[in-house]
Amino acid sequence: QQVSPIRDIFVSLNDVMIVLTQWIMALAPIGVFALLLPVVFKTGGALYGALFKYFVTVLLALGIHLFVIMPLVIKFLAGVNPMDHFRAMRTALLTAFSTASSSATLPVTMRCIQKNVGVSKSTASFTLPLGATVNMDGTALYECVAVIFVAQVMGFDLSVAAQFMVVISALLTSVGVAGIPSASLVAIMIILTSSKIPGAETAVVALLAVDRLLDMSRTAVNVFGDSCAALVIAKSEGEKVLGR
Repeated sequence: QQVSPIRDIFVSLNDVMIVLTQWIMALAPIGVFALLLPVVFKTGGALYGALFKYFVTVLLALGIHLFVIMPLVIKFLAGVNPMDHFRAMRTALLTAFSTASSSATLPVTMRCIQKNVGVSKSTASFTLPLGATVNMDGTALYECVAVIFVAQVMGFDLSVAAQFMVVISALLTSVGVAGIPSASLVAIMIILTSSKIPGAETAVVALLAVDRLLDMSRTAVNVFGDSCAALVIAKSEGEKVLGR
């Protein structure tokens, strides 16, 4: 009873923040439209073609990583059938794709990896929360493509050394990216600033037009990467996973 007034204050503040967040989310499409309008007028129809190529490139790269690279990893390092792992994690992947947040998906990922895959609670409790913070492979891949795309749109020629630094910067910044929707755009701005690409802010605004679906896709890749890491570690510890 003595602390109830303080508790009520924090509950009220939380309610206010939820309402403000709902307002921001409701007005966000209008804001994005207003930001894109001058960019479209300046660049004309050429922007749409460039954005389409960028969109397809990111999806293709994420698809190769999700359906080729990571299945090979769990096949040779864990000795399990990748299709069995995909089926076991399908609920977590769908949740990640729909929420675009690896943090929001974490409880579902924990449940799938323990009940469907068979990873122990101790292994899952250590690897998955850590992976949701530092193992952002889909995000790092997206950041590299986005920065190079922005550089090309702005007519800025990146040398091989500069591209290598972009890759390193993307790996480092992806570790600190929050597991919330569109958090990667902040990291992209950091990389662009360090690369000294002129006028990059205008091109980043254009990325907002196609970022939602790409955000959902890279979140699914991030979550599947976390589950693969947990699977490999569990197998190395002698745990029986996926019936093996």
